[in-house]
Amino acid sequence: MSPPDPRLWEGKAVCVTGGAGFLGQVVVGQLEELGARVRVVRSAEYDLRVAEQARAAVEDQEIVLHLAARVGGIGFNRRNPGPLAYDNLVMGANVFEQSRLAGVGKLVAACSVCAYPKHTPVPFTEDDLWIGYPEESNAPYGLAKKMLLVLSDAYRRQYGFDSCAPVIANLYGPNDNFDLEDSHVIAAMVRKFVEAAERGEDEVVLWGSGSPSREFLYVDDASRALLLCAERLEGSEPVNVGTGTETRIRDLAETIRRLAGFEGEIVWDTSRPDGQPSRYLDVSRARERMDFRAAVGLEEGLEHTVESFRAQARAAPATA
Repeated sequence: MSPPDPRLWEGKAVCVTGGAGFLGQVVVGQLEELGARVRVVRSAEYDLRVAEQARAAVEDQEIVLHLAARVGGIGFNRRNPGPLAYDNLVMGANVFEQSRLAGVGKLVAACSVCAYPKHTPVPFTEDDLWIGYPEESNAPYGLAKKMLLVLSDAYRRQYGFDSCAPVIANLYGPNDNFDLEDSHVIAAMVRKFVEAAERGEDEVVLWGSGSPSREFLYVDDASRALLLCAERLEGSEPVNVGTGTETRIRDLAETIRRLAGFEGEIVWDTSRPDGQPSRYLDVSRARERMDFRAAVGLEEGLEHTVESFRAQARAAPATA
């Protein structure tokens, strides 16, 4: 496992779309530590769905890391299929085209594990990306992100444009979105268990049956992987980025309950969807091509995430 090379980043002009987001903030921090000159692209300043604004975002940049996305958990996905498909598709297309026209040297566009078909044999290998349709609740998002792989391959063959679209596992970590309506599974569980423990409640209700499995990648590890992609990936083939470790949702819930100090009962609401039945990655290609291995174990990462939420809650202004 090797770190990014400071010699390759010192003084480099690097654009990070979504740089104020959950993953983007960590990427920007790591880039600044490496001495890069970072342009943070925020949605309030650049609407990447508009070609001219996408061009302004990437103008005069040597490397672009495209992390901006319309994204959420299962509930958000079910309420917003149209924006998830349109916004992510158009942002990706504009960033590719405008980066090419602006003469960007390398584009890394973050794809998602949601791009995989619903019934993919586990562990997911990159060769199985095209064997079927994604899980229905996240298909609009997953298919829009999958187009990043198509764009990378097409632009490399047509224009010789250097890009890649690594396939990133489910992320978690400090400063995640803990909004119960729109958050992903770990952030939602952390909030529910911490608040229930503090209130002395008897039970916590969680979505689904608890039987599906997922793979969870700590946000700092994901950020390091993206920088290694920029340094070392020289083709447009998909590369899985994760831990390669499967975790059952039920086991995840028990771990977070313990870390949050909640002693009540977990109630599984089986009227709510489970999402994809099983999801974890074969990460051998990432090891071989860029010497990436995740450094933060799940329990350690969950401890940091629980403490982050508690710190946010303490800092939040009191409501009447």
